[in-house]
Amino acid sequence: MKLKTKYIIFMVSLHLVCLVMSYFIFEAHQLIFILAEAIILVSIVISLSLYKQLINPLVYLKQGVNAIKDQDFNVKFLATGQKEVDELVDVYNRMIDELRTERTKQQEQHFFLEKLIQTSPTGIVILDYDGEVKQINPKAKEIISASPNLLAQLKTLQIGGEKIIKIGGLRSYKVQKSKFIDRGFERVFMMIAEVTTEIFEAEKNVYSKVIRMMAHEVNNTIGPVNSIMNSVLAHQQNEPITSDPLLNNALQVAIDRNQNLNVFMRNFADLVKLPEANKKQIDLVSLVKSLSELMLFSAKEKQVHIELVLPNEPYYLQADAQLLEQALINILKNAMEAIELEGLITITLNPVEHRLVITDNGAGIAKGDAEQLFSPFFSTKKDGQGIGLTLVRAILLNHGFEFSLHTEGGLTKFSIML
Repeated sequence: MKLKTKYIIFMVSLHLVCLVMSYFIFEAHQLIFILAEAIILVSIVISLSLYKQLINPLVYLKQGVNAIKDQDFNVKFLATGQKEVDELVDVYNRMIDELRTERTKQQEQHFFLEKLIQTSPTGIVILDYDGEVKQINPKAKEIISASPNLLAQLKTLQIGGEKIIKIGGLRSYKVQKSKFIDRGFERVFMMIAEVTTEIFEAEKNVYSKVIRMMAHEVNNTIGPVNSIMNSVLAHQQNEPITSDPLLNNALQVAIDRNQNLNVFMRNFADLVKLPEANKKQIDLVSLVKSLSELMLFSAKEKQVHIELVLPNEPYYLQADAQLLEQALINILKNAMEAIELEGLITITLNPVEHRLVITDNGAGIAKGDAEQLFSPFFSTKKDGQGIGLTLVRAILLNHGFEFSLHTEGGLTKFSIML
């Protein structure tokens, strides 16, 4: 039973009892009866007044509670002139002001955090209480779309751990997994930051130092040794009587091997000394046509047909013609070497998508090799040096071109976004 109902029942019962008692003294004491009736009337008026004074704070309190339930922090009460009630009203109004200010602050912080997550260059994935993806920002979507199995790998990572992963053999990402408290419960989130540039720079610094040291030692050795062997060979040729054909042949073989070693080291040195791209306006259509003519004889030897799918109009772009030509030659050579005998290489230039694609129907890329393709000194060829794709990577990155290499449906595609 409500307090208001109890109060009404009590006051009605009390006054009814008084009226009944006054009735019994009506005939004997009429004057006292009239006085008693007057007192009862005054009591009723006072009771009604007290009722309003006692019940109004409860009404205010109920309205305030309903407003808080509805999260309506704009409802405030005016002072009534009653000290006790006004104290309650003042406390309520100050509490509402604090709640409204706090809610506004939280909404602003939440809005800022949402904007920060959505525009962050770092991929962010937030999981729900069941470990399923609750929220994912555009950068994370972009990264995960390039590797559909990535999300499953990320879920297996321990909380508080971090890992470097490679996607497509080119992009490297640092993944960190952590947790936060949401409404008293732990939730997990993951951050995926690209570290491709930093890793490339670290790799380049390491192999540049090694190559310089190797080139220095090899050149210092090859020069004097070749000089001595050339002198001996010349002396042998000038003394036909004492000349030994086997010795002459051995000396010539040694000189040739030294020369090959010199060329081998020069290839590595070219990778280290790669200049910055001197960009000028070039016609890529013309460049591709000249390259196909240059590679024509090599292709005929392996019975490989080169097909061009090019626009009729010139396609101009800012690039270093010499460096870009070197990169495309390496890509075409790899494509031809992937074809054992008889095959097709297609060079497609899409001016709308600004994409150049070199496709071959060769042996393709093994799954185990896909992640290592652009790593320095890694090669799938028996006698490969592992610098071809590293050089291609360096040239295309110097131009700011995005690229990818993968095998799908029996075709290997090297795509370059111009």
